[in-house]
Amino acid sequence: MHSTIQDALRGQVAGRVLVPGQDGFEEEAAGFNLAVRHRPAVIVAARDAGDVAAAVRLAAAHGLPVAVQSTGHGAVQAADGAVLISTRAMREVVVDSSARTATIAAGCTWGEVIAAAAPYGLAPLCGSATGVGVAGFTLGGGIGPIARTFGFAADHVRELTVVTGDGVVRTADAVREPDLFWALRGGKAGFGVVTSITLDLLPLTGLYGGGLFYAAEDAGRFLHAYRGWAGTLPETTTTSVALLRLPPLPELPPQLSGRFVVHLRVAHVGDGQEAEALLAPMRAVAEPVLDAVGPLPYAAIDSIHQDPTQPMPVAERGALLRELTAETVEALLAVAGPAAQVPLAVVELRQLGGALARQPQEPNAVGGREAAFTLLAIGAPVPELMDTAVPAAVRAVIEALAPWSTGGALINFQGGALAPEQISRAWPEETLRRLAKLREVYDPANLFRFGHVVPRQS
Repeated sequence: MHSTIQDALRGQVAGRVLVPGQDGFEEEAAGFNLAVRHRPAVIVAARDAGDVAAAVRLAAAHGLPVAVQSTGHGAVQAADGAVLISTRAMREVVVDSSARTATIAAGCTWGEVIAAAAPYGLAPLCGSATGVGVAGFTLGGGIGPIARTFGFAADHVRELTVVTGDGVVRTADAVREPDLFWALRGGKAGFGVVTSITLDLLPLTGLYGGGLFYAAEDAGRFLHAYRGWAGTLPETTTTSVALLRLPPLPELPPQLSGRFVVHLRVAHVGDGQEAEALLAPMRAVAEPVLDAVGPLPYAAIDSIHQDPTQPMPVAERGALLRELTAETVEALLAVAGPAAQVPLAVVELRQLGGALARQPQEPNAVGGREAAFTLLAIGAPVPELMDTAVPAAVRAVIEALAPWSTGGALINFQGGALAPEQISRAWPEETLRRLAKLREVYDPANLFRFGHVVPRQS
């Protein structure tokens, strides 16, 4: 069947069509998350929306499911036996400086958009790592270092081009395909393959931010202080806290290499003196082992979270918290603090609220707006433990903080929780029902069924 599909696609697509065993197949199938290895029936390395449409139509004709991948940061399920559409060759960014928008092809990373927008004094509302793909991040809502000030990335989308389950290329905005436009902005996967996104750019060239790192012995004192301090912050300030177990790497500063540290991430959109005044109470809690907060050009936004840049095996799971109490902090320390012997690389709390709590002018399907914090546990990238100890440790964190959970999770932080009842928790009940109905409309054959897909109605 592999060669039959390949032969059928040749002449219909401009990009490469690859089958198992062919040169370039493994490289095209690989993504950032090395814990997920795709074994598709065929890969279409799409160059444009026409290639995507041809691939979807052929998959439907052969009764094969469709998967899509750009960078593979969000890979959570192997696309075995599928037609895998790789969008990484679709890299065009067109900036309209007068409208303050960028039209971004599906294979682009945030770093490419930042570079294209910077000459005009503009910037996109990106995530914490600029090597992440724009499309998957935005379709799942998208929360970044300045999210409390500006909201979710999906809140700033103006238009999408998408190939739906019938192989038709559609334009979705507030007027054309408004239901599809609503669903794609926060509904994640299952409605089609997005080939381009037009979104708002911000008149922003820099911010005040970075990270403060605290020693293991100060973890408890710091977290209890953070709990009270975070609630006093204005919307112009977005913060998060990470408990880090760092490997002994020569590229890390000696204060951090091989140690457990608490990382306070801060991003303030506004005056530097105001930011310093806001930050003063946390600097007074304990002496940071490393203080790297100051004025930043927007292009250096990666330095706030300092996420990994090299592919690695990833196991993660998230939850939304309605509050952060003294008891919540103690439960977190017990399961993931410096005394816990667990294979966890990162356990983080991102502060929500502000613009994240409000629907945009054109409402969308993003869930989680009612929560106060989002919790994310990421396992240590140890391949031999990825099927046993790592997922158990990740799950233990989520279970320990369940008493303070809203019961939901941001869909981009859902990780490997793929059971229908788990995915359903990412949206309010009314939103979920509407999304499920729209899946029947735009993907009646259930072609798009890999990853974080809205469960179909029974």
